[in-house]
Amino acid sequence: MFRGPYFSRTAIASLMCLGIQGGGYSLTVWLPTFLQQTRHLSVLHTTGYLSVYVAGSFCGYLGAAYLSDLIGRRIKIMLFAAGALVIVVSYLSLPITNGMMMLLGFPLGFFMLGIYSGLGPLLTELYPTRLRGAGQGFCYNFGRGIGAVLPAVVGFLSLTLGLAHSIVAFSGACYVLVCLCAFLLPETTALKLETREQEDQLFLDGRRRTAGEHMPPRETADTSRISSPKI
Repeated sequence: MFRGPYFSRTAIASLMCLGIQGGGYSLTVWLPTFLQQTRHLSVLHTTGYLSVYVAGSFCGYLGAAYLSDLIGRRIKIMLFAAGALVIVVSYLSLPITNGMMMLLGFPLGFFMLGIYSGLGPLLTELYPTRLRGAGQGFCYNFGRGIGAVLPAVVGFLSLTLGLAHSIVAFSGACYVLVCLCAFLLPETTALKLETREQEDQLFLDGRRRTAGEHMPPRETADTSRISSPKI
């Protein structure tokens, strides 16, 4: 998955997964703290806001699953990343009331977590059978591993930028990265998996031919002076 046509796909898909998970972690981990410290909500009231957020995410999962097949995997991911970016900025930066913030919690969960639907099929369809498990697992867990560090960085920067601005900066950068990477990846909707197998076979055949060109020629016996036996 790090050779030939698969290297660029692995690199771009890994960065896309980093943006998806890093953007989500940067907000989700700090959302209860933001509601309590910045919006001055009690723990009881915070539960209601988070419940609206979770309800939106559930609807996002279902809606995005259908959209992935309807408009394409890449387009769906770019659409949800753009929606998440707009809602995150509105949710954290605009001078809105607590009631409006509760309403915005629904589209916030819808876009931020709904973006995961269709991600598995997209990563799977980038690779042939022999690389499918390793390729999908590497890309997703690369994003998860690096993205898990971002909430800590958000916490450190919040000491100087403020919590809201720090979350917006990191989440915004992550979702811009998602849009760029999804645009660069090939579309896999309605792709026949046999196509990936044929592509992989051509790649393997090319490697074998290249390896053969660099192999020393075999020594052959000189048979020009050997006469054919008489019958």
